[in-house]
Amino acid sequence: MNYFAHAIRFLDRPVFAVATGLPDMLSVVDRRMRLRARRVEPFADGSGSFEAEVAAGALQHLEDDRWFHSTRCFVETSGELTRLFREAIGDEDGGARCAFLGHIVTELQLDGALIDRHPELLDHYYGLLDEVDAAAIEESVNRMATKTSDRLAWLIERFREAQFMRDYTDVGRLRFRLNQIMLRVRLAELPDTLEEALAESWNLVCERVDDLLPREHFDYSFAS
Repeated sequence: MNYFAHAIRFLDRPVFAVATGLPDMLSVVDRRMRLRARRVEPFADGSGSFEAEVAAGALQHLEDDRWFHSTRCFVETSGELTRLFREAIGDEDGGARCAFLGHIVTELQLDGALIDRHPELLDHYYGLLDEVDAAAIEESVNRMATKTSDRLAWLIERFREAQFMRDYTDVGRLRFRLNQIMLRVRLAELPDTLEEALAESWNLVCERVDDLLPREHFDYSFAS
């Protein structure tokens, strides 16, 4: 799951919804900085305080990742996308780049499929980023995480300004965003020939949204 899928069920809880993205934001800020459940749980005391909502949102992300990555549909879909991308761009990286792509494109295009279904909720989500106190989130996270950073508030503001999730439904713009990720993780740039495979993967993911997000784990009441 990616940012929008984590947050979409909780848009009535602004701090919680934004906090569901924190574990992934920290991987951008500092890949060694982590929100571990055992460190975060004491702060999620159910009080409804700002810090309790930050902690609860981060824990929701960890729980979502636990079940999502173990579902049969995610394993099968990410595997199919890995093979699709390997056929499109080759296997010169020993499979590492294509396997990485199979995983993250499944998640990004799942977000794209949800955005395609509920564009107004993406507007709502970005509106929440205007409401929350990014500096206060940074302070709370620094009390919970394995390390501290003075860059998280800046990243939250940049995240709001860039609104890169709007690019997930277009294969050309998605390839651009993927190449930003490739640069960050030190993998080779993706050629424009990948776009045909991204169009095919988009169709595959869109067909499987309800299986990737099964109702026993994912509450669809936000769509009612």
